[in-house]
Amino acid sequence: MKYMLLVCGDDTADGSGMAPVEPWVEELGDREVRLHGHRLVQPAEAVTVRVRGGEVLRTDGPFAETKEYVAGFDILECDSLEEAVEAAAKHPVATIGAMEVRRFWDDEDAEAEIRALDAELTEALGERDVDRALACYAPRAEVFHLADGHERQGLDVHRKALQDLFGSVTGPVAREVRELRIQVDESIGFAHSVVRLTGTRTDGTPLDETLRVTTGYRDVGLKRLITHEHAVSLKEA
Repeated sequence: MKYMLLVCGDDTADGSGMAPVEPWVEELGDREVRLHGHRLVQPAEAVTVRVRGGEVLRTDGPFAETKEYVAGFDILECDSLEEAVEAAAKHPVATIGAMEVRRFWDDEDAEAEIRALDAELTEALGERDVDRALACYAPRAEVFHLADGHERQGLDVHRKALQDLFGSVTGPVAREVRELRIQVDESIGFAHSVVRLTGTRTDGTPLDETLRVTTGYRDVGLKRLITHEHAVSLKEA
């Protein structure tokens, strides 16, 4: 389970004697408990936005007048709330401020979203549908392929390559994904796989190409899309 730690500083407290945060970050990082985190600028630089009656109201400064303020955040992956609380209690800021521990909503399955997107790409190739295939990619995705021995980078070049591929075969292009390994969090994911493409060329010879593919994903709006893809051709054993 993932937990968000809101690191709440106290602007009336003397932090000169506080222990450094780096050992806490390193220790939890080594245990693979701390996934991500960052400091925030001081509350004086915050901007609070409200909309009332269709009018945007902007206020310089924090949301509420309080001596405590959110100074940063950390994302932890723990087996229980108790483990997250234990980790929060070891944070140096806990000695002069406060740590708010909140569990992430657990109604998302990020890995399943990536597998579904990969299956969509497989179906698009099987149907020889260029637009459907490219819809799996973010508009500014970096696509780097050495499948044919030549570099091709960017969606426009990738579109042309797909059009050439479909124009060179007489039927669907079968896409078989092997050894799919996925690492993912709430916004970013990476997948490593071996992909085999097969079909029949217009001259009757077989298309049979195997690629080692590394793919990067990011949440774009309400869906996860491919933002980076690097494929290198392999010879079949």
